[in-house]
Amino acid sequence: MLTDPYGNPLHTQSPAAVDAYNQALVLYLDALPGAEAALDRALAADPDFALAWVLKARNAQVFARMDEAMASIAKARQAGQGLSGQAAAHLAIFDHLLSGRVREGYAAARAHLLDYPRDPLVAQSCLGVFSLIGFSGAPGREAEHLAMAEQLAPAYGQDGWFLGQFAFARVEVGQLAEAEPLIDAAMAARPRSGHGAHVRAHLFYEAGQTQAGRDYLAGWMADYDRTGLMHGHNAWHIALWSLAMGDVAGMWAVADRDLSVAREEVPPLNLLTDLAALLWRAEMAGVAVSPERWAQVSDYAARCFPDPALGFADIHAALAHAMAGRDEALRRIIEAPKGPAADQVAPCARAFRAMATQDWAGAEAAILPVLADHARLGGSRAQRDMLEYTLLTALVRQGKTPEAQRLLALRRPLTDSARAVAGL
Repeated sequence: MLTDPYGNPLHTQSPAAVDAYNQALVLYLDALPGAEAALDRALAADPDFALAWVLKARNAQVFARMDEAMASIAKARQAGQGLSGQAAAHLAIFDHLLSGRVREGYAAARAHLLDYPRDPLVAQSCLGVFSLIGFSGAPGREAEHLAMAEQLAPAYGQDGWFLGQFAFARVEVGQLAEAEPLIDAAMAARPRSGHGAHVRAHLFYEAGQTQAGRDYLAGWMADYDRTGLMHGHNAWHIALWSLAMGDVAGMWAVADRDLSVAREEVPPLNLLTDLAALLWRAEMAGVAVSPERWAQVSDYAARCFPDPALGFADIHAALAHAMAGRDEALRRIIEAPKGPAADQVAPCARAFRAMATQDWAGAEAAILPVLADHARLGGSRAQRDMLEYTLLTALVRQGKTPEAQRLLALRRPLTDSARAVAGL
């Protein structure tokens, strides 16, 4: 039986199809361009290669090309009618996920990984902050994420892709010393991994190493293809560090070059959340942001995320609408939030509305309860600092600077917050 690099059977008799599929899998796991072309070669060699259709569907999904994803998973179902055991379960998991049956898909993925822990595509769907666990909306999901990584660790050994995922799980619970050797080993094994470089950036961020972080990631990004999945988001990290260093011109250069709403190769969820957060972080740091910039992000949110569905996207859409003065779009999010963290969406949206109208006390009252467990909204600690700094800004604007300083020392003592909030 021909297998993938992790020893999983591939159910095709074509060595050419297997070679191309294995190239695609590694490129996909490392967020490198070329996975789609490799999958096309695999399917040209064997049009009935069901697992290649599954990976093609998953790759399209992460770029939010949902028509293509649904067509590919339909091809997988048709080609995989004779599959059984591990391969049939693998296909069924992604059929659930692509068809919107997320709860069923996650339950099936957890059961599958007990029997087949070295199925990286299924493991990847559960690991990371944009995963089934990351967007579960469940209390304690960061601990659940780490527990999943620890469960899988013996099966992967020194595999570079997995070590990066394991490091990220440790970073997100504050285990920075434990994360560092993991990500160093991951990058030694797979130095061009876009995900690995991203995790390394988070370790720099959480440790407050602004200059070192920007230097590292800017150097790493110098020859990372702009069509790579992590290009836009890694650029966001560079822009944030530029802002923290007072290099406002550098921040705007990155924003305009790498986070433009015209960049179709950046997944919409990343583009909306990163651009809205960057503009808001700039506003809170005392940098003037033009109304035209906010209007662009609001328009993008209305086009790509017109209806509330995912809390992490919805709070960033609410921010953009509030700052653009689009009250009707904002009201839809406040009045009808959806998803497993829906109860946290409306308070965030109300807080952003209050900040936009300089109702500092109203913003404080709205955002404060969310901070008890804002991990439920999804995203990383670095991304959710937007919420932390919103409260601090509201406090400073009310003359409560000592209270803001105490909160910062209690909640985010290691990160570089020197320029995060004007007047703090």
